[in-house]
Amino acid sequence: MKQWLETREVLDFLARVRAEGKRAALATVVRVRGSAYRHEGAKLVVAEDGRTAGNVSGGCLEQDVREVALQVIRSGEPELRTYCSSADEIAAWDLGVGCEGQVDVYVEPAEARPRERAMLDGRRSFVVCTLLGGKRETGNGNRLVVTADGADGAIGSKDLNTRVATKARELLESGESGIHEVGGRSVFFDVLTPPPQLVVLGAGDDARSLVRFAADVGFRVVVVDRRPGYLTVERFPGAVALVKSGGDELDEALSLDGECYAVVMNHNFADDQAYVRALLKRPVAYIGMLGPRQRTERILRNLAVEGPMDEARVYGPVGLDIGTDGAEQVALAVIAEILAVRSGRRARSLRERRAAIHASSD
Repeated sequence: MKQWLETREVLDFLARVRAEGKRAALATVVRVRGSAYRHEGAKLVVAEDGRTAGNVSGGCLEQDVREVALQVIRSGEPELRTYCSSADEIAAWDLGVGCEGQVDVYVEPAEARPRERAMLDGRRSFVVCTLLGGKRETGNGNRLVVTADGADGAIGSKDLNTRVATKARELLESGESGIHEVGGRSVFFDVLTPPPQLVVLGAGDDARSLVRFAADVGFRVVVVDRRPGYLTVERFPGAVALVKSGGDELDEALSLDGECYAVVMNHNFADDQAYVRALLKRPVAYIGMLGPRQRTERILRNLAVEGPMDEARVYGPVGLDIGTDGAEQVALAVIAEILAVRSGRRARSLRERRAAIHASSD
């Protein structure tokens, strides 16, 4: 989900550079083998004057990739570079590649990409398809941008474009970027899906840390409160929307789906109960409730008389048990719990995990 936010920042920088009349190159991680700081789709844009935005590693590859990008700007020809670590895990990690890892970075001359930037704002899932290496076909363009119901651009013949678009739509389901062979050609599929939405119900002072941290890790954060005086950009600069609504109007005020996570922290029993009632009627994935366990149980008992409800989605008291004290630490515990729920993992120390840390399951 962080990739969505970072891609937006990279494209904004690229647009500014091109508007200044300067050339630029875009470096993208297209393949990772082993462990690495960054994954497929990580990006670094380099302007001809040396300015950069984004990153493709833990920091140690950036200087070399920057030099390659400046060379690409001068030549106008893309390059595919491979960075390999040694068998020494400590040395590999210090290099910024990973443990016995290999990172392939594709560096290409870059123009502004307004359509892709608009799609990010519109929260549309899409795939940017790029042909890697080999002789370019007649009719080949820079890239093919594919959505669930259409495609724009070209990377080769009509047949290749059709086959690539079909593969891209398959990858929209898994959300995984990577290189795939299509018609004997290597194509990088950069899959971009909208980040999950965190709805914070309650705009008190303790919500400010939660909103700030959640936005930093890539959530699209919406703050809801029935008190308009609390809903200001100055208080919540990281929120994408500030919504005035009580629980009774929540369904009309905000779209809530399975990619939504909610934290109820209004500090008013009646208001919190109304918000929980509304949330339980929608398919939100997670309903966190700030406050003592007895308070959460009382709210659920009150709502149980109104009909069946799925209490398994309710997490109260909210957050992981890490011994928190203060709004900032509580916010970290809450975000960590949401990330664990979203990934389907049981929260525990990584030293207890025997599988690769980026594997989807044990």
